[in-house]
Amino acid sequence: MKVLKFGGTSVGGVEPVRTIVGVVREMEDRGERVALVISAMGGVTNDLLEMGSLAEEGKDFSPLLRQMESRHLELIQALLPVRKQNAAIMPLKIYFNELEELLDGVKAVGERSPRTRDHIAAYGELCSTLVISRILGQYYGCVRFQDSREWIHTDSNFGNARVDFDKTNLRIRGAVHAVPEALWCVTGYIASNEKGQTTTLGRGGSDYTAAILGAALDSEQIQIWTDVNGFMTADPKMVRRAISLTEISYTEAMELSYFGARVIYPPTMIPVFLKKVPVLVKNTFNPDFPGTVIRDKTLTNGSLIRGISSINEVTLVNVEGGGMIGKTGFSGRLFSLLAREGINIILITQASSEHSITFAVSPGDAARARILIEKEFELELLTQKIERPTLEQDLALMAVVGEHMKKTHGLSGKLFSALGRNGVNVAAIAQGSSEFNISVAIQRKDLSKALNAVHDAFFIHAQKTLHIFYLGVGHIGRTLLAQIHSHEEALLRNNSLRLRVMGITNTRKMIFSEDGIPLSNWQEALQAGGETAGLGDFVRRMKAMNLPNSVFIDNSASPEVVQWYEEIFRANISVVTCNKIGNSGSYDQYRRFREAVRKYGVDFFYETNVGAGLPIISTLRDLLVSGDRIIRIEAILSGTISYIFNHFTGDASFHDVVRQAQQLGYTEPDPRDDLSGRDFMRKMLILARDSGYPLEPEEVVIEQILPPSCLEAESIGDFYRELHRSESHFGRLKEQAVAKGKVLRFIGCLDQGAVTIGLKEVDASHPFYSLSGSDNIISFTTERYSNCPLVIKGPGAGAEVTAAGVFADLVKVGAVGYQ
Repeated sequence: MKVLKFGGTSVGGVEPVRTIVGVVREMEDRGERVALVISAMGGVTNDLLEMGSLAEEGKDFSPLLRQMESRHLELIQALLPVRKQNAAIMPLKIYFNELEELLDGVKAVGERSPRTRDHIAAYGELCSTLVISRILGQYYGCVRFQDSREWIHTDSNFGNARVDFDKTNLRIRGAVHAVPEALWCVTGYIASNEKGQTTTLGRGGSDYTAAILGAALDSEQIQIWTDVNGFMTADPKMVRRAISLTEISYTEAMELSYFGARVIYPPTMIPVFLKKVPVLVKNTFNPDFPGTVIRDKTLTNGSLIRGISSINEVTLVNVEGGGMIGKTGFSGRLFSLLAREGINIILITQASSEHSITFAVSPGDAARARILIEKEFELELLTQKIERPTLEQDLALMAVVGEHMKKTHGLSGKLFSALGRNGVNVAAIAQGSSEFNISVAIQRKDLSKALNAVHDAFFIHAQKTLHIFYLGVGHIGRTLLAQIHSHEEALLRNNSLRLRVMGITNTRKMIFSEDGIPLSNWQEALQAGGETAGLGDFVRRMKAMNLPNSVFIDNSASPEVVQWYEEIFRANISVVTCNKIGNSGSYDQYRRFREAVRKYGVDFFYETNVGAGLPIISTLRDLLVSGDRIIRIEAILSGTISYIFNHFTGDASFHDVVRQAQQLGYTEPDPRDDLSGRDFMRKMLILARDSGYPLEPEEVVIEQILPPSCLEAESIGDFYRELHRSESHFGRLKEQAVAKGKVLRFIGCLDQGAVTIGLKEVDASHPFYSLSGSDNIISFTTERYSNCPLVIKGPGAGAEVTAAGVFADLVKVGAVGYQ
């Protein structure tokens, strides 16, 4: 026999009940014997408790009662033929009359005891199970409606009664074996004590009823039909990339359910664990989905953990004092007190010095727990052996669960690395000796971020997601967005990395989306739906979204944006930038950025600050990290200047080559911005600083290419006229170089901590001699590369290569974040 339990949402409307009928008929057609356990219709138990509360306060409960009645009548009228409806409606009316009389009695005396509360709550299951049994009765000859109060015997702990399994099992077996052909429809949740008074098994107790029934009958399987696709790796409402689990163990199911995974009621595991009855969790609204099997032994799911669960609201109670150290029985007094008063403890942790004990309770119990402790330990407080208990509020609890966690090296490190990287502070930690569970108390506002960060860190089949906030949609910015869009699927397929752009801003408008901005039409979305842009507002909104693995991309050349970097780092958000102003400003600013990056565990990638798409910064870092020492760096790091001197050959005049470079779009609108060497200086300064030299911008020596008359010209037209007049100057420089068999190159040099930039003559033995087009080139002379320098050469300008460099840095953040 299989026992099928259908939850409140599964009996909450006409279509779900049709699914129940289809499931049962299909199983019966296959010759499988089944028994059903039915919950109250979704929301009805809450309505019943609300009616009891209204009655106790002397208020009118009849609207809720009529609403409840009409919901059940609707099922009868929709799913039973007219000739059979009266047979179902009459006993239903009797239940509602009894309920109304009971509520009138509460209203008359103005009091509702726990026993009465259980009696009122029982009518949810009684009514729904009666209706379902009548609907199924039209298809089967022997359908039995069974009030579980006649079968399940408990103590008198109303609201959460303890089952007497010996008596209960005898009753169930005797009844079922007496009518083996029956299709049993059993009320969930409710039971009775030795006096025949109604008790309940706790909220979610219908699962428990199914487990009691299945274990008593040595069932082949218990099926829990609910509104989710079984157990998932995390709450899908908070972790969108959560995936369904095909199987979990009894222990894992208990741990996950205890810590907030509302898939199955935790006590359900007790009887099925003893009998080793497998439990299958299925979705009434997606019956073809295989669901999750809960069994004794399971295989690994390819991850270090099975799932992540959470409790959204907890309060920590801290008890500490020198008088606790070595004090035998203190913990016993403390926890016995709380147990007597019915205060449930969710988590406990104690310092090894025995100086403090911290435990978590629900927020509603926290203040009472503190008062009880102060009363119990009044003498210790007066003699200052302990301090007054303190409360830490607005916390949540997150737990990683899995049987295969046991004796797994590095698991805790992976957990706390994921939390720390995303700025999630841990207030308390608890791990049992069984090693099935590691629990952490964190700020409630960080719960969603923590769940997503830890989920991405542990589940290798899950998609790793970077949440991108994007500033600057000029030529480079537009090109980068196009590159991200065109490579999204490849990154997801090959690297399990998803890039989601959550915010975009330019100087006029900004747009945000909780679901990610579609890159196929981001321009239209920004134009049509964007709000007025403000850099401070953009940063504040980015921080307020509090997403894990967030990255701020700066595609601007604005000094104003750079002033926000430290605040962004403090929010545990990484920065990827092609804006070189931040790293080439004052050395104090450069140093503060590095300190913030180290302190908050974020990434700061800026490869394009020096060589556009060329791997210059990363190569320098690899050399230094591997223990090499930089002796000398020579570089041409301006595509514009590279183009000009590569083409200043033969009969070409310097004036004509500069004008040609501008016409081809290689120069800034004013070519002096390039030829002054100012931009080149920034790049060499960054290289020097990353090599370990604390240089200021004014310490870089630039030997000017241009005569003063060209630099001081009032307009671009005047500049070109002065450049033409100075042609003899440039001609002489070229002729002198040619006479020596050399060419002119504008080269930056880092040597022994000093940086100079100037025009040099190089011969055919120099790696820069054969440079062509607008390529950049850099030569590293190090202890390892002393005889033959390490040379990197390639395109050093253009939107495509610069955007590609930023893109590569962005992907690096994804790689670093999941190591």
